[in-house]
Amino acid sequence: MTDFTLYNNDNAPEAAKPLFENSIKAFGMLPNLHAVMAEAPALLEGYQQIHRLFQQTSFNDEELTVVWQAINIEHSCHYCVPAHTAIANMMKVDSAIINALLDGSPLANPKLEALRATTLAMVRNRGVLADEEVENFFAVGYGNQQLLEIVLGISQKILSNYTNHLADTPVDEAFKKFAV
Repeated sequence: MTDFTLYNNDNAPEAAKPLFENSIKAFGMLPNLHAVMAEAPALLEGYQQIHRLFQQTSFNDEELTVVWQAINIEHSCHYCVPAHTAIANMMKVDSAIINALLDGSPLANPKLEALRATTLAMVRNRGVLADEEVENFFAVGYGNQQLLEIVLGISQKILSNYTNHLADTPVDEAFKKFAV
């Protein structure tokens, strides 16, 4: 197994140092995921940009959480599941939604459940959806824009989930209480 470094401002590649400032501004700390990604500054920058862009989509905080956690749980990401549970709590997402996502039970809101089902179908089938899956997604009020925004969310989570699988990124102290 490859050992990955948890970089900080003292030992990070020069190109990663200004990116650390973005991380600290956004999270109040340097998340270990970002400390690992610093090994490849372009990856860290890409991740930060995609994260920012995904937050600017038409999805509200509950919907962002559904997409993120559906993917994190499907990918069994030991780091992102507790990290996004903490983020969902900071965003004041209803605990019933958070808990349903974590335990795999259906979401009470049919629109959110359709979002989760569509996100999972896209991940599992590499973006190929059956006509019925698209019809079910559209029936609750979503459209082509949201299908494409899910692609953006999947892109973000591939960067983080795969990095965490490769690096076995240690869960930050701030997220440990949310670890399953």
